[in-house]
Amino acid sequence: MKVYILEDEMNILRYIISLVENIPYLQIVGYSAEVEKAKIEIPNLLPDLILADIQLRDGISFQIFQEIEIDTQIIFITAFDQFAIDALNLGAFAYLLKPVDVELFNKTLDRCFQRQEQFKFDKHQFQLVDNHYSEKEPISRIALKSFDYTQIVQIMDIVYCQSDKGYTTFHLIDGSKILVSKVLKEYENLLPNTTFLRCHQSFLVNVNYITKYFKDGQLELSTKQLIPVSDRKKEIVQAYINRMI
Repeated sequence: MKVYILEDEMNILRYIISLVENIPYLQIVGYSAEVEKAKIEIPNLLPDLILADIQLRDGISFQIFQEIEIDTQIIFITAFDQFAIDALNLGAFAYLLKPVDVELFNKTLDRCFQRQEQFKFDKHQFQLVDNHYSEKEPISRIALKSFDYTQIVQIMDIVYCQSDKGYTTFHLIDGSKILVSKVLKEYENLLPNTTFLRCHQSFLVNVNYITKYFKDGQLELSTKQLIPVSDRKKEIVQAYINRMI
């Protein structure tokens, strides 16, 4: 497999190159720390796999994937960004966290080699991801409109949100609840993705209140609630937990 690397930190680049060179079925065909350079080189080099950091010297790597026309697989290597991890589910093969674990790197690349025809990125989906990533601004308060009133709530006071049949219930740190007639997805898009983790189709959790992760698929919060983690979200939740270790 021909490999192209996107990384703007020289020490990390050297380390990734050393890992790749130890895998016999991989061949490095190029690397770049810049979006504009990569836009030119990737279509010419036609790599089978791109190992991509998200934040590069002159922008984010999503910008590249919006524009190039090439069948390739993508593995992100990132210091962890909550939104970026969600983005991987749109089209990338996998993600790895920095510092890169050698054993996990080798296993991931082996899986990628075995399944190289099954994961090709979707240009349109990365366009949507990049728009959201670039335009979403952090907020400190949110207006929640219930049946009788509109309440202004501090983001840090929201413990978790729970959806049910087109409604969303906000559970606050003081024990109160606010029922809003909007779906959870609207608030997932609005609330800061560095603070709120979608761990289940019906739950969006403030990561500041997570105290335990049970491998059977539950989060325990500091308020003692147990929040389910869906099978589809376990890898994302585990990545967040590993980042905290």
